[in-house]
Amino acid sequence: MATRVEHGLTNRVPDTTSRSLWQIFRANVFTLFNAIVGTSFLLLLLLGQWQDALFGLAAVSNAVIGVVEEYRAKKSLDRLAVLNAPLARVLREGQIHDIATADVVKDDVLVLRAGDQVTADAAVLESSGLEVDESLLTGEADPVDKDAGTEVLSGSIVVAGHGTARVVRVGAESFASRLTVDARRFSLVNSEIRNSLNRVLRWIAWILLPVAILVINGEIQARGGWQTAYSTGAWTPALVGLIASMIAIVPLGLVLLTSVAFAVGGLRLAGHNVLIQELAAVEGLARVDVLCMDKTGTLTEGGLVFDAVHPLAPQPGWEQALAWFGAEPEANATARCLSTAFEYDGGLQPVRSVPFSSARKWSGVSFNGRTRAARTWILGAPEMMLVQGEESPGLETSPVSAPDGAVPPQSNEPSRGDILRQAGELAETGLRTLLLARADQLPSNGKLEELPGSLHPVALLTFREQPRADARETLKFFRDEGVGLKIISGDDPRTVAAIARRIGLEVTEGFDARSLPEDPLHLEEVMEANMVFGRVTPAQKRAMVEALQRRGHTVAMTGDGVNDALALKTADLGIAMDSAAPATKAVARLVLLDGRFDRLPGVLAEGRQVIANIERVSSLFLSKTVYATAIAVTFGLLDWKFPFLPRQLSFTDGLTIGIPAFFLALMPNPRRYQPGFLRRALWFSVPAGLIVTASLLTLNALAPLSATATPEQVSSASVLTLSIVGLWILSAVSRPLNAGRLAVVVAMSASLVALLNLPLAQEFFLLSRPPGGLLLAAVACGAAGGLGVEVLARVHARAFPVQGLGRK
Repeated sequence: MATRVEHGLTNRVPDTTSRSLWQIFRANVFTLFNAIVGTSFLLLLLLGQWQDALFGLAAVSNAVIGVVEEYRAKKSLDRLAVLNAPLARVLREGQIHDIATADVVKDDVLVLRAGDQVTADAAVLESSGLEVDESLLTGEADPVDKDAGTEVLSGSIVVAGHGTARVVRVGAESFASRLTVDARRFSLVNSEIRNSLNRVLRWIAWILLPVAILVINGEIQARGGWQTAYSTGAWTPALVGLIASMIAIVPLGLVLLTSVAFAVGGLRLAGHNVLIQELAAVEGLARVDVLCMDKTGTLTEGGLVFDAVHPLAPQPGWEQALAWFGAEPEANATARCLSTAFEYDGGLQPVRSVPFSSARKWSGVSFNGRTRAARTWILGAPEMMLVQGEESPGLETSPVSAPDGAVPPQSNEPSRGDILRQAGELAETGLRTLLLARADQLPSNGKLEELPGSLHPVALLTFREQPRADARETLKFFRDEGVGLKIISGDDPRTVAAIARRIGLEVTEGFDARSLPEDPLHLEEVMEANMVFGRVTPAQKRAMVEALQRRGHTVAMTGDGVNDALALKTADLGIAMDSAAPATKAVARLVLLDGRFDRLPGVLAEGRQVIANIERVSSLFLSKTVYATAIAVTFGLLDWKFPFLPRQLSFTDGLTIGIPAFFLALMPNPRRYQPGFLRRALWFSVPAGLIVTASLLTLNALAPLSATATPEQVSSASVLTLSIVGLWILSAVSRPLNAGRLAVVVAMSASLVALLNLPLAQEFFLLSRPPGGLLLAAVACGAAGGLGVEVLARVHARAFPVQGLGRK
């Protein structure tokens, strides 16, 4: 063992993701915009202008939120593991030891019992009815029989029998580790809002340097030229003007407010037992147009329940026999369901039994006693038990005597064909079917591979998967909202199609994924043409999601098994149920903590609110970016001083953008999602920003006509003009106005009037009342700009009509 440990042949798995904490910190803090903002902040502090450095708070908040968000995702991925078992049971030197999972080495012998989770890939040495559930890994709900020589995979669970197995692959080489290696890599959720903002920030990055050159030259020229500025010390106000223009261009508040809106949405959903793994996932479901679902654990409760008995030719004691099959310690999952309907009282004692085998598809028992109830009973799949000819000894159809007063079998016992036909009809409805038959005795051969002779069919038993009570209404909601539905499962496509029909989907048959085309184009066509897919492997699930994405769809994927993990990570939005494996929860963006499928409409409503409101407030911030850039360029070319101090821009931003945007971003807004968020926002913001620029240019061109106006009064007039047009933009983007949004607009307008006349505010923001002519010009330019915004708002509303409102 020491040699194997020395050579790294242990079950330890690397637990690092793609970025360390330092890399996360560096990526979120050492950015171009943080460099600009940080440098500007420090310069203002060095110049003693701390009042103009308020913008630094927004930059710090952005960085903190970014680091915390990604670090939370990293911690979640670091915890990613398929194996839950804290201890493994191994046989070493003839003794059974319980050791840590990570201490298992290659060639260890695992001792497997019902309820154990397999800790490493291993080859079975001995098997006594050993069956494992591999649904977490493969998606197939049926337990798999494991005989000597077969392999058990790490992450699977022993559901029946017991045995031993020699470890053949450990650590990163095991099936579970290879399955989740891609899932461990860090990636951000695909967010249209975040992608659009990043695109805008990249555009701004390209223009900052040339604009800065124009602004600093204009500031210096307005103060008498470079030589004069150098000799008179005019560098300080010139730098303040440069910083004011640069900070005005960067929409720091929009980035911060977007993060706040995501966070508040996440908190609201947390109150409804929906865990948001990444903040931007709040908007995800609102953009989804195809919802892919796993069947087991998502649309169904998971596991089977006993459905009904369909009598064929009843024999005395069949209820007691079924009770024993349900209570037998090594019964498989299907047989255990019988215990809910048939209670075993211990009256019949078995003298011999044959455990269920997925290869044989049947199990049997012989009881002691003389009555017919104490004879031999066989329980298994009809198609496997009725393998012999209808008139052969394998299926008794002739009358037999009834010992000890028992009722003899009917002479009109159904034929093999009739039984198989009835079983097939039941199976097509989504029911799992077993046949109970009486036999004379169990086979005496040691392999127990042959059915006993003279079987007398007694009854067909049906079992069903229980659909989630909320599945039908939830799927109806998504259909009504125009979201396409795809059910992707590892089970038989006929069973999956039957379940789909039971929850209200119009499906004729399922598509068998074993015949899926490998050609990507053909796969896309198959995905568009079909709704239900069965026998799907984990790799195929991811390929199917990618095929839908190539078709331009925004895809959400729900699931609970490790076999779903790669597909959930690939999808635009991965959703895990409460019953999901830890690995699946770790890569999912949303987790339904109480497993209620009907939580998804609420998630959609929250996502709609976030998208619609961020689009609304982005028009405010992007308008500011446009007019700040346009003013900086035009005033620089004209060799005019930038008309605002940084603190004055903080004043106007707070009243016309920052404070109202905070309230607007958190108000209810059930508007349907429409693609093209950035296009619509820019279509309004660019003209609006140019209207503001034109108003300010006109005012500053008229300012010299007022001979008595001081530079401080000209700046104050510019603040008034900007505030008037800004409030008009606020009223335009707030439409349709309801009580809440109207209250925000009125409150900001009242605050503007109050602050402009408050001595303390005038002193801090360096505002003073302009002379009469300049004051009138400021109001007139502001009103003209407001009328221009009004015309723009009406044209924009016609060009981009709001789609009908969806459900809240």
